[in-house]
Amino acid sequence: MTSPPVAQKVGKPGRNHNSHTVTCWLAGDGVRGGVSYSATDEIGHKAVDDRVSVHNLHASILHLLEFDHERWTFRHNGRDFRLTNVDGRVVRKIIT
Repeated sequence: MTSPPVAQKVGKPGRNHNSHTVTCWLAGDGVRGGVSYSATDEIGHKAVDDRVSVHNLHASILHLLEFDHERWTFRHNGRDFRLTNVDGRVVRKIIT
């Protein structure tokens, strides 16, 4: 038996927004086919294995578009900023 969807408001039917994990599907030239990367807990609430940050996802997408995300830097208020912040790294296991 499966559990009912979690409601945002007590007593109201519906699904709750999950701020702990998200599913993303990538396809196209450069993406390794048939790969399932990362995993969630048994109820799909939190990512537990090989977690990928938003910065790493963006760095990987930019890499697939043949952009070096580390070179896309701009200065604002005396500080350097990148599209992937200072943390983005390409996830090599999903790229051919």
